[in-house]
Amino acid sequence: MKTITSFQNPLIKQIGLLGSKAKTRREEGLFLVEGLREAGLALEAGYRPVQLLFDPDCTSAQQVEELCRRSRKEAPEPIAVASAVFEKIAYRSGVPNVLVLFEMRETDPNDVVLPEKPLVLVLEGLEKPGNLGAILRTADAAGVDAVLVCDPATDLYNPNTIRASLGALFTLPVMLGSSEEAWTWLKAHNIPVYATWLEAGKSLYSCDLSGAIALVMGAEATGISPFWVEKAEERIIIPMQGQVDSMNVSASTAIILFEAVRQRLGGS
Repeated sequence: MKTITSFQNPLIKQIGLLGSKAKTRREEGLFLVEGLREAGLALEAGYRPVQLLFDPDCTSAQQVEELCRRSRKEAPEPIAVASAVFEKIAYRSGVPNVLVLFEMRETDPNDVVLPEKPLVLVLEGLEKPGNLGAILRTADAAGVDAVLVCDPATDLYNPNTIRASLGALFTLPVMLGSSEEAWTWLKAHNIPVYATWLEAGKSLYSCDLSGAIALVMGAEATGISPFWVEKAEERIIIPMQGQVDSMNVSASTAIILFEAVRQRLGGS
């Protein structure tokens, strides 16, 4: 088995750039996934692994072999990395862990199969990778059928997005594009749009969310754009009792999604 002991190794330098530079990720078409659970979900989803690194002092060969068996593509030969070097490139060190380099892959909108009453989440202009990742994790828990990420101000493959999602990025159909492209796709599938808007007069709790719907969430700083305000069949707001007029977008999304879940489960 190949072993890396030098900080100057070209692969280690490449991983450092891929972890910190969105431009490098785009140019090379590669991204990093850290964690046995997260990497396992990416492998099961069919992403092609290019390199797999681990610290043999913390992660056993058996754990690595079990991970590789989850791959739907041919897995590369694992590379052992000295603890000091692995600590430099990994967010979590000193515990069972892996770093896997994957090829990027776009979800083809034509391949997304929707149920009769789909629950779709539209995210416009999100700027914080941690928020995006946390929302994807919530979307997975709520059984969202598709996520449309429109005009993002952050990189979908930012390591913080993947980490915050706990790998939910790989369990959901996630599509990137413009708001116009998202609207065209929703219209083609006859999915009405419910947009969250601070100036809306209709409470979330007076809306019927049990049918086919697309929920639109915007960036914390700016909210949704006029495009979605105009296109929405319903403009809704979460009733708030405090003095602050907004919440974290991840928390707001969770409230709305699970109100939809409650209604779909027949809750009262």
